[in-house]
Amino acid sequence: MTTCWHVLRWRVLLSAIILLNMSFIHMTQGFPFVFNTNRKLINWTAPEDNWEIELAPRSITPHVELKKFSHRTDPNPGQSDEAFLERLRQLKRNDTMARMLWYDTTPDGLNYPPFVDKALKLFNLKQVAFEIENSVMSKVSCTACKAGAGLLQHYIRAGKTEAEIIKLIYEFCVNLNIQSPRVCEGVSTLFGSEVIYVLQRVNLGPDEICSFVIGDACGDVYNPYHEWEVIFPPVPKPPAAELGVPKEAAPFFKVLHISDTHYDPHYVEGSNANCNEPLCCRLSSGRPSNPNDAAGKWGDYRKCDTPKRTVDNMLEHIADTHKDIDYILWTGDLPPHDVWNQTKEENLEIIKETVRQMTDKFPGVPIFPALGNHESAPVNSFPPPYVNQVDISISWLYDELDVQWRRWLPQSVSHTVRRGAFYSVLVRPGFRIISLNMNYCNNKNWWLLLNSTDPATELQWFIYELQSAEFSNEKVHVIGHIPPGHPDCLKVWSRNFYRIISRYESTITAQFYGHTHFDEFEMFYDPHDLSHPTSIAYIGPSVSPYYDLNPGYRIYYVDGDHDTTTRLVIDHESWIMNLKEANLYDYPIWYKLYTTRAVYNMKALRPVDWSNLIDEMANNQELFDLYYKNYWKNSPIRPACDAECRKRMLCDCKSGRSHDRRHFCQDVEAKIDDGSSKSWKSWLYRGLTSSILQHHLRSFDLISILQQYLIEGSKEEWL
Repeated sequence: MTTCWHVLRWRVLLSAIILLNMSFIHMTQGFPFVFNTNRKLINWTAPEDNWEIELAPRSITPHVELKKFSHRTDPNPGQSDEAFLERLRQLKRNDTMARMLWYDTTPDGLNYPPFVDKALKLFNLKQVAFEIENSVMSKVSCTACKAGAGLLQHYIRAGKTEAEIIKLIYEFCVNLNIQSPRVCEGVSTLFGSEVIYVLQRVNLGPDEICSFVIGDACGDVYNPYHEWEVIFPPVPKPPAAELGVPKEAAPFFKVLHISDTHYDPHYVEGSNANCNEPLCCRLSSGRPSNPNDAAGKWGDYRKCDTPKRTVDNMLEHIADTHKDIDYILWTGDLPPHDVWNQTKEENLEIIKETVRQMTDKFPGVPIFPALGNHESAPVNSFPPPYVNQVDISISWLYDELDVQWRRWLPQSVSHTVRRGAFYSVLVRPGFRIISLNMNYCNNKNWWLLLNSTDPATELQWFIYELQSAEFSNEKVHVIGHIPPGHPDCLKVWSRNFYRIISRYESTITAQFYGHTHFDEFEMFYDPHDLSHPTSIAYIGPSVSPYYDLNPGYRIYYVDGDHDTTTRLVIDHESWIMNLKEANLYDYPIWYKLYTTRAVYNMKALRPVDWSNLIDEMANNQELFDLYYKNYWKNSPIRPACDAECRKRMLCDCKSGRSHDRRHFCQDVEAKIDDGSSKSWKSWLYRGLTSSILQHHLRSFDLISILQQYLIEGSKEEWL
């Protein structure tokens, strides 16, 4: 009876909150603020969305029966030698990295506005392509974004038709040699209509658009159309109890985490793996120019996704090696990276085929999926529910997901899956899994430019589920695809999510994501006390080797059913396949790369333990080198990591809130700088790097001479 009263009280509170939130949304939609007085105000507002959260069905009955197994693991320590001089050799061989390319010609038939023409001469298009692909943005990408947005808005204001603009995008892409003609054609056709539709309806200029899409690298431009906050119920946050170390002999769950499969049905062994397109190793990639450019049988370290035989081999290995799996976390990105050549029909077929694979290999094992950003066609396109026109609605995907996911999920989740591809399931008494659609924080999802205010009301629903869980003394694991602290996640969305994690730190005991393809983690802290860690996000490795990586997966051991359970992750293992050896000997071997607590000497995996590990890696180069090897899944072609790389990686670990590195990373960077200042090599390298950046338009003769001495001579000879 007490629980029923809590739920009733919470529904009353939520009803009031939703009314307030809808009022706030309506006010922001009609906010009469114009950034540029010379810009014509577009009279468009998003249609109303009157979804009532408290009326949606909830999973309140434990969904699965789980088994209990015991385990013992051994550490798998490794070593990593980082070559400082190799870094300088690379810099010498590719000195264009430190300077900009200047383009003096304008493509035939294209007439740009003056500021666009000027911008096109100021950025290196190859660098832009690299940064977009790797989500590491700089001023170069910002300039490119502003030029592109300004160009499109110029043509829209000039009254050109959609077909004319798409043709111009194609010519722009081909004439500037951004991609091959067929990739340019596919991209302009797939993405052009959507981007034009959005830009026709927003009252934003290039500065606001690119600050929204790229983040800090494009300046923190104030944008009242995209400033919003979720509303919390008037329920005090319970005191956060100090987490103890989970009992070693207690029952636990064994959990498999698979992410970023990127299965490529068109992978062809022996095809060209070194093509000039975003995805290679296909018949359409052409013949390799030499034997070394031929695609391997089991995959390739270059820009190639996963062949079917590798996915099948991995699933067979897991089924044979881990017969005691209790449930599976499956965090999305099933289709390949041929983003210029995708159709809705083919993406749906890949989803159906991979679901069949998982069902066949793991019969009777519960699977909890999350949606990746590659499942849509075009990629990253996830319109909110109010965009319900048949030709652009996302219902084609969400409706099919509901059908496919129903194999493992209760019927009660159908309502929220069809609305926004998110759901909540009570797994065991007192233990719930919430799957979020992280594409509503994806800054490459152009639909959010129309209105980023809590798309699909997902975060407000998330609060409702967490508050209900808190009332019912449930612990929650959160799963999703894009990590909330990743640069691909919108700053305003991530900021609100961070507040939610802090408020419900006693309820949320772990988070699980994918997307990056690396083996890593992300920390959350109390926004008002950065010395107090509140949560840990585990970011699982990709199955796809795209690119420079070994295929991998994770096994977690979660505190199970007993009276004092914490539902924390007790330990986890990362397993990989050495792709180089698999192709060399035609025999793939999957092996355990490391076990976390043993390899990092951690007594537990509580948030405070992970926070302490970051501090230790900032002070201990050898420990960081070990983490770096595991981060790259022991790839034999991983690059060297200098002090700047080390700062960036540890800052990534510390930043569960996107585009806010300055707030979280000063202490870590200071420790690394303090240690690096004792090294003559680091001191000299920083000096050279600073000189390059300051004089990138001047002669490189002096720098080349210094590099030559460093590379070919010894320290004593130079001195």
